[in-house]
Amino acid sequence: MRHVLPRLAAVVLALASAALSAADDNAFNPAISLILSGTYGRFEQDPADYTIPGFALGEETEPGVEGLSLGESELVMSANVDAQFFGRFTAALAPDGGLSVEEAFLRTLALPAGLTLQAGRFYSELGYLNSRHVHQWDFVDQPLVYRAFLANQYGDDGVQLSWLAPTDHYLLLGTELLRGDGYPAGGAARQGAGSETVFVTTGGDIGVSHSWQAGLGYLYARADPRDTSPPALSFSGDTRQLSAHLVWKWAPQGNPYQHNLVLQGEYLANREQGVYSGDASGSADTRRNGWYAQGVYQFVHGWRAGLRYDHLSPGSPGAALAGTVLDPQGHQARRMSLMLDFSHSEFSRLRLQYNHDQSSPQADRQWFLQYIMSLGAHGAHRF
Repeated sequence: MRHVLPRLAAVVLALASAALSAADDNAFNPAISLILSGTYGRFEQDPADYTIPGFALGEETEPGVEGLSLGESELVMSANVDAQFFGRFTAALAPDGGLSVEEAFLRTLALPAGLTLQAGRFYSELGYLNSRHVHQWDFVDQPLVYRAFLANQYGDDGVQLSWLAPTDHYLLLGTELLRGDGYPAGGAARQGAGSETVFVTTGGDIGVSHSWQAGLGYLYARADPRDTSPPALSFSGDTRQLSAHLVWKWAPQGNPYQHNLVLQGEYLANREQGVYSGDASGSADTRRNGWYAQGVYQFVHGWRAGLRYDHLSPGSPGAALAGTVLDPQGHQARRMSLMLDFSHSEFSRLRLQYNHDQSSPQADRQWFLQYIMSLGAHGAHRF
């Protein structure tokens, strides 16, 4: 027995050492996930003819594709580079075989005084929804204000500096300097520093069952020039945009497993000053705004229902641009959306959605059936 115990102890120590070594070897291996999605769309109006009077839209802002279609597949790799840096890469694989880089950035992990620096390509922190990926959306599509003012999402190359206040109350302040290629910027103006943002986000808990978040953001974007879709007009000038959001979450005793409710809304105000050219030409100084409000309720584990209302108020483009897509002709865009989805787990979701879309003077009734599936390791979503 005296000889067995030392040998057994040696084996245990060897196994423990091997396990720790394996853990060390894998500590910096990237987490890899693949998001698969597909949609069936049914429209009364041809989505290829979609316009919002009063707004020159960016690319890929149509409401969807008629019939069955494969959505973009999303490949994500992320990991700590070392004790100082974190990296993420996100590629969007289009159904036609095209590939685009949505994100490719590094983020510091150990700067002093609550500071974080991020550099590369990323979605701006402007607004609540802008930085969230497609599979995180509560509806098939983005609100109309995002479609009209940000071409669904504003992503660009640049740097971001943020500061988390050392307080019990959550307070985050940040600023971004961006290349200026993404809508509403264009042409990478000012020697490749065409956009700037500042943002502040705060939030906290109220009791055990309630939490909230509020934020303000400001975007300055220089376009030199910016093309629109359809490519009938080109804009050169400045865009200034203010955004505000409020989110309220409820879960009984802080446990969202069975029931939870999320209420959120955002308001965006936009001013464009510059010159349009193309099918028509003229100077513009246009003030526009829009908002959305939505609620999503999980009434039993796995099942959620949602309601969303959108509204856009266009401005006047001036006599020189009358009759173009910038002329609202007295119309204000609005839309009502209803959603029902089921998630068997956090990795799968099936969704049915109906839109009564009055973006254009002729109303459109739109139906969507969507699946979203996540393969591989995937981190928790943000608040």
